[in-house]
Amino acid sequence: MSVYLHLRAVPPPALRNSANWLQRLFQDDWDTVRDRIGRHREEVLDESYFCHELLYTGMPPHHAPDGPPAQVVLGGRPVRAPDPARPPFLLLTAAQAAQVAGYLLTADFDALWRRARPDLLPGYGGSEAEPETRGVFEGTHRDLTAFYRQTAEYGDAVVKWLVR
Repeated sequence: MSVYLHLRAVPPPALRNSANWLQRLFQDDWDTVRDRIGRHREEVLDESYFCHELLYTGMPPHHAPDGPPAQVVLGGRPVRAPDPARPPFLLLTAAQAAQVAGYLLTADFDALWRRARPDLLPGYGGSEAEPETRGVFEGTHRDLTAFYRQTAEYGDAVVKWLVR
């Protein structure tokens, strides 16, 4: 079974600090979500979300523990899921989402790639596969940038969850 990291934008007035409400947010179809929160924007990362996290936060000594780079993929305040065996939800406030958007809009993908490349390429077929691998990461970077930019424009918060 595949695991995906879902990121959903939620208007702050619609956001509930309830694990059951958050779970429904990810179980409902898009139309139901749109009806409940007024609009719907989502980004989905496949199992490679940890690698995308590495792209933004880097490895020591380049790790970004608290700033916007650390919030792009896996950052946020944890809220325990109703089922303790499931990972927690992660919540970014509207202000945090805006900071992430600002970071992504000014981030130099080439610099991010150069720093993460030695750690990423071995898991994706080595240097022979670099053009394809780089293209996938660059495309995801564009998608995340667009998601956070639009989220910041609306003044929305972000909820993240690992969904099977």
